[in-house]
Amino acid sequence: MRRAIASLSRYIAGNAQGKRFQFCWCDLWTCPSNLTNVFAFEDDYAMGILSSSAHLAWAKGESSTLRVDLRYTPTSAFETFPWPEPTAEAYEAIGDLSRRMYERRSEICVERGIGLTTLYNQVDDGAFTDLRDLHRALDEAVAVSYGWPRTAAHDPADSNARLLALNEEIASGRRPYAPFAAGQPLTG
Repeated sequence: MRRAIASLSRYIAGNAQGKRFQFCWCDLWTCPSNLTNVFAFEDDYAMGILSSSAHLAWAKGESSTLRVDLRYTPTSAFETFPWPEPTAEAYEAIGDLSRRMYERRSEICVERGIGLTTLYNQVDDGAFTDLRDLHRALDEAVAVSYGWPRTAAHDPADSNARLLALNEEIASGRRPYAPFAAGQPLTG
C-alpha cells in the first residue's frame, strides 16, 4: 500500500464497514488502520466516482456484511466496479462537483463539530439541502459520463443493472476497457 501511494500528494481512504460507505482525503503521513480501505488516487474525479450513488449502490450490492453493517470488500466491490470512460468535459465536471461537495461537507463538519456519520444522518433527515443538491448534481454527472440518462443516478436498481451489463461486456472482451490509462480520462 505504501508503494502505491508513495508518489501521490494525498490518497483516498474509505471505511471498511459501517451503515454507509464514506470516503475522505488523507495526507501521506496518515497511517490507516485495518478498518480502512486505501485507494491510490489523488484526483477529485476519482473521489467523485467513489462518492457517487452509482459506485455506492454497486458497492452495497457487492459487499458482505458483519452483523448489520456493510463491509466494503475491495475484491468484490472495487475491483469489479466498471469505471466510466468520460470525455475530458465530463472528467472536469465530475472533479469540480466532487471538490465542491467535499469542501461543503468539510465546512459543515468543522462549523458544527460533527463527523460524517452525524452529518449524513442529518442530511437523511432533511438538513443541509445545499449539500444534498451537490451530491445529486455529482450523481447525475457520473450517470451522464456513462452515457446514461440522469434519472439512472437516482435509481440504484437501474444503475446496478447498467453497471452489471457494462461489467459483463468488459469481462467478455466485447468492450475495450482502460479507465486509468496514463492517469488521463478516456475520451469518447
